[in-house]
Amino acid sequence: MATKRDYYEVLGLQRGAGGDEIKKAYRKVALKYHPDRNQGDAEAEERFKEASEAYQVLSDEEKRAQYDRFGHAAFEQGGGFDFNAAGFEDVFGDIFGDFFGGRRGRRGPSRGDDLRYDLEIEFEEAIFGVEKTVRIPRLAGCETCGGEGTRDGASRETCLACAGAGQVRYQQGLFSVAKTCGECQGAGTVIRDPCPDCGGAGAVHKRQSLSVKIPAGVDHGSRLKLRGEGEVGRHNGPAGDLYVVIYVREHPIYRREGLDVVCDVPIGMTQAALGTEIEVPTPHGVVKMKIPSGTQSGKIFRLKGKGAPDLRGYGTGDMLARVAVEIPRKLTKKQTQLLEEFASLSGEDVHPQSKGFLDKVKEMFD
Repeated sequence: MATKRDYYEVLGLQRGAGGDEIKKAYRKVALKYHPDRNQGDAEAEERFKEASEAYQVLSDEEKRAQYDRFGHAAFEQGGGFDFNAAGFEDVFGDIFGDFFGGRRGRRGPSRGDDLRYDLEIEFEEAIFGVEKTVRIPRLAGCETCGGEGTRDGASRETCLACAGAGQVRYQQGLFSVAKTCGECQGAGTVIRDPCPDCGGAGAVHKRQSLSVKIPAGVDHGSRLKLRGEGEVGRHNGPAGDLYVVIYVREHPIYRREGLDVVCDVPIGMTQAALGTEIEVPTPHGVVKMKIPSGTQSGKIFRLKGKGAPDLRGYGTGDMLARVAVEIPRKLTKKQTQLLEEFASLSGEDVHPQSKGFLDKVKEMFD
């Protein structure tokens, strides 16, 4: 009789390995030697059974403690291993669920896929809200057969390959493995007389119009969830959801900063110096704004409640009017004289050529 290898050696582990390490090591070995990947290879089948046995012991704290103390002798009187134990079932299903087509048995109704639609709107539409009609390409239930997939209300027939179980079982050494039935794809039933419009799928691809209400206050990147407006589910299962992602077009004069709307407002230098009252455009209409004398370029004036509303109803942002003082590019002779006179009265030197910049720098350090 061949001598059994140490369980830790089988899985390539140190004796102090934790639970996650044991599970990870078993996955690696089991995937390598699984019989379905090594058909006809007796040695691979033996290695797989050996790894499974090692995992069942080392993943159970009580069994592991007995093994660490007595080795293989701890189980020589026990009569073998139960490959249907709960712990083994969990990790086996986790590792090979997709490989064998799942362990869930017959497939019932399943939820449809979610969809995403990118919608571009204007700046003002984002501020005040809007209703848009969009055309969504999606998988919808077949109206001809009502999603059943059969012609003229005919019933589905029990799959003969799996006897309606949705699975077929294969013997692999000491235990059996369940695999999704290839004939009915796990449904347990088959369609002998399919619907002429959907070919038995129960669904067809359509481009459908949908009205979408965009709430006031959405911003660039906002995502709206429309329940049940995604693709139809399998076997009359519930439909998925539709996610509408908002893209706000750039505005020529406004931009968003949270709930606030920012706007650069140009004024003349005499208006800034002497003060004035100007009309300022906001998303909510034109308002009058006082400019005090001596206003500097970059000064921000806050217009309360002229911004974007909060989506949850917690008030409205403000309009931030940032003053940009414009300097005239061309002056008449009279304007130049007046400005030079003003500069002289203010003590400003308007002829830098009379005293070079470097001379002024030297004065700073003398």
